[in-house]
Amino acid sequence: MEAGRRGGGEIIMEEENENFAPSSPQQIDNVIQEMLSAIESVAQLGDYRRTQKKECYGLVRRMKLLLPLIDEIRELDTPISETNMTALCNLKKALVMAKKLLKLCNEGSKIYLALDMETVIIRFHAVCEKLSAALDGLDLDELGVSDEVKEQVELMCLQLRRAKRRTDTQDIELAMDMMVVFSKNEDRNADIAIVERLAKKINLHTTEDLKYETIAIRNLVKERGSQSSESIQQMIDLLNKFKQVAGMEITNVLDDPIVPKMLGKSLSLVIPHEFLCPITLEIMRDPVIIASGQTFERESVQKWFDSNHRTCPKTRQTLAHLSIAPNYALKNLILQWCEKNNFKLPKKDDSATSECTAEQKEEIVSLVEKLSSSKLEVQKEAVRKIRLLSKENPENRILIADCGAIPPLVQLLSYPDSKILEHAVTAVLNLSIDESNKRLIAQQGAIPAIIEILQSGSTEARENSAAALFSLSMLDENKITIGLSDGIPPLVDLLQNGTIRGKKDAVTALFNLSLNQANKARAIDAGIVLPLMNLLEERNLGMVDEALSILLLLATHPEGRHTIGQLSFIETLVEYIREGTPKNKECATAVLLELGANNSSFILAALQYGVYEHLIQLTEGGTSRAQRKANALLQLFTKSEHL
Repeated sequence: MEAGRRGGGEIIMEEENENFAPSSPQQIDNVIQEMLSAIESVAQLGDYRRTQKKECYGLVRRMKLLLPLIDEIRELDTPISETNMTALCNLKKALVMAKKLLKLCNEGSKIYLALDMETVIIRFHAVCEKLSAALDGLDLDELGVSDEVKEQVELMCLQLRRAKRRTDTQDIELAMDMMVVFSKNEDRNADIAIVERLAKKINLHTTEDLKYETIAIRNLVKERGSQSSESIQQMIDLLNKFKQVAGMEITNVLDDPIVPKMLGKSLSLVIPHEFLCPITLEIMRDPVIIASGQTFERESVQKWFDSNHRTCPKTRQTLAHLSIAPNYALKNLILQWCEKNNFKLPKKDDSATSECTAEQKEEIVSLVEKLSSSKLEVQKEAVRKIRLLSKENPENRILIADCGAIPPLVQLLSYPDSKILEHAVTAVLNLSIDESNKRLIAQQGAIPAIIEILQSGSTEARENSAAALFSLSMLDENKITIGLSDGIPPLVDLLQNGTIRGKKDAVTALFNLSLNQANKARAIDAGIVLPLMNLLEERNLGMVDEALSILLLLATHPEGRHTIGQLSFIETLVEYIREGTPKNKECATAVLLELGANNSSFILAALQYGVYEHLIQLTEGGTSRAQRKANALLQLFTKSEHL
């Protein structure tokens, strides 16, 4: 039986194949109508959650490719055999299963879908497997479908088999952000930067988005019938962090009465059926009427006519002529509906677009001018106040940058006064949280100055410099600049010798920078492996998963594999696979798989330390990703010539 989830959580079960007794015309028609209904219903869904968007659009595209096949089967005059009827019923069930999954990815909790990303990906694999098996069971020759449709089905089967083989689609940067956010309790702007990036990555950074998410999590709790589970509490905590960053009031998610009723009704936006082109099942931008009286998207029906068809794509009746006429009435209705439902229009960030008062702007303009004062105390006080104002909210960060504060702040990063340096680098950190400011700060030449403070500043200045480099490194071009500016060695030094807070800032910055291939070699040359090993030994610091995540990145680099592939490290990995937390086991297994896939001696060493039985246990009781990694390792063991 195939397990699935409804609404973001509740387990449901798909029934196994039934015994089908073919096949009256009414039965065939019912199956075909259910298949068409499933495909049409997913075509009416709006957008999908960013974490599964690629998989969703791929699945919808494949479902639509089945329309010509279903169309030809509907037109059959001959009876359908029991074998083909069984395959069609299996295809119907696979499409219904796909519809449920796509609906989850359309209206389910964004936080749940990010937190349980691996489980959802496995469900996509299961759907692809069901579709592939159903299509393989069809005898297309017996059904008498056209060669064109037959080729299309064969191509789709090939695509589905490829989709089933894709086993690791995890967004490692997103996974790291989730890990860091859930492991930190400090209310610092270094952590706020991660929360803001995560909020933008999963589209939970506007007031409207967060109200929708509140409803989705509340529905999820109702479906699961429990408010106390650890995962639910994690989701609620993260939602409250997102609300805090957006300037919203923190309320009780589970019984919050302030959510408007209309918001709940519009949670799942459904496009009216009459707005969809019958050919593409997409909402129409330029609807036109043809001779049969049916309406289609202009481009789609024109392609139909250009392919030498003289029939209506929907009714199949022969057309008296091929002229088309704009359907202005329907177009106006579509435009009105789009405007009313805010469909396809970019959402504005409510918290970032509210207007600042004239007094606030006047104060900030005055402070920016004082940054260039010839009096030390005036400068010091101005930069201190800008540091505080830039910490408060997103509007201030935008306004401070708009008032021209970034160039004088960057100049102060080279000032000989230690307190001014500390205030200036922290203000730059705060301003860098805004996406548009990251590029402005780098363009002003701030990165070398920040690295200089990281090397020789006070303890707090060094920590905030590391946090600033982390924030700036969210832009790929800044990753390169930081690496070329020798920013990695002082971060490694902070990781080795800093305070606990400094180590946390350094490890998050180094993870981000190591996403760049050239920076992996720089980190290895800077000696990053030893302090990472120390983090694995010092479990009380709470940075084991972060260290293993960086080591996984380094293991994809030849020099990294050579440096970390020592026997003592393999033994440590096996220890974490045996007795670590579920996330520890998952990360350690992933690192061992990466090492073993490139060098069979690592496999032999791990076997000598007794990893085999622990992997067997992991395949039965680990996280979804840990189970997949463990199974891949076991398969690798069977292929190894050392066994």
